[in-house]
Amino acid sequence: MASSSPRRAEILTILGIPFEVDPAHVDEQLLPDESPEAAAERLAAAKAAEVAARHPDRWVLAADTLVAIRGGILGKPRDDEHALRMLRLLSGRRHRVVTGLRLRRGNDSGSGVIETSLVAIARLSKEEIDWYIATGETRDKAGAYAVQGLGSRFIESVEGSYTNVMGLPARAVYRLMRDAGDSSLAALALSSP
Repeated sequence: MASSSPRRAEILTILGIPFEVDPAHVDEQLLPDESPEAAAERLAAAKAAEVAARHPDRWVLAADTLVAIRGGILGKPRDDEHALRMLRLLSGRRHRVVTGLRLRRGNDSGSGVIETSLVAIARLSKEEIDWYIATGETRDKAGAYAVQGLGSRFIESVEGSYTNVMGLPARAVYRLMRDAGDSSLAALALSSP
């Protein structure tokens, strides 16, 4: 897994898929006028390529998750003030969570998929936003919230993959492994813990 995300590790563990963590270190800067889907796809592919170069004989799974709202893209907040601005923007609105996945081995570019979920956040008061930021959970999360954590109290609905909103769409991971053309990887996709 080309990520150090504890949420992604948790999802793979729940699925019973054995993995090793070797995070990629790519520049996650967005390109001018890049769509959320194009950015997530490009960044996931770049992460997978970097880690595959270090482990050419092993399967590498990479992901990149972005939050899209009102024509803009929200990544991870730089600091608490940035998280505050993100949460104000998300308050009382629906947004898209877009994850790009890439599974590859060696020089083959592999295959990828884009998963999109719709999330509705309740209208948040200043007190709620201040409290949430003070918990520290907003750090290192796309859109400055965790659907599976303390932030769940502010989620009104999720349409689509819940695990996608966590950062790794479980069904899409399974499909990529099943359809990769490697019988041992397909068998691993159906393993149990």
